[in-house]
Amino acid sequence: MTRVKRGVMTKKRHNNILEKAKGFRWGRKKLFTKAKEAVIKAGVYARRDRRAKKRTFRSLWIVRLNNALREHGITYRAFIALEKEKNIELDRKVLSQMAVEQPATFATFINKVK
Repeated sequence: MTRVKRGVMTKKRHNNILEKAKGFRWGRKKLFTKAKEAVIKAGVYARRDRRAKKRTFRSLWIVRLNNALREHGITYRAFIALEKEKNIELDRKVLSQMAVEQPATFATFINKVK
């Protein structure tokens, strides 16, 4: 039976991990074992924060919308209730963009919803 040398694949695997750990600090960018741990942990954080990003943006839209609505004499809570009552299907992202980028259009929209 012929001898199988596996150095090539091991080197490739190590290089892939070290490539992903590029930019990390101290030994985590050049020592394979530490780099592997750091890359796994970074992946966990990345997945967690992709989920958290959605929550963060939704709360940002709500804060922006509430501020814009209070300038027109209505609270966020009351506005959402009115919106549901009148079956308006605009989401918070679109409404907050409208409030920030097109205040005049937003004001007319609020008056129609009231």
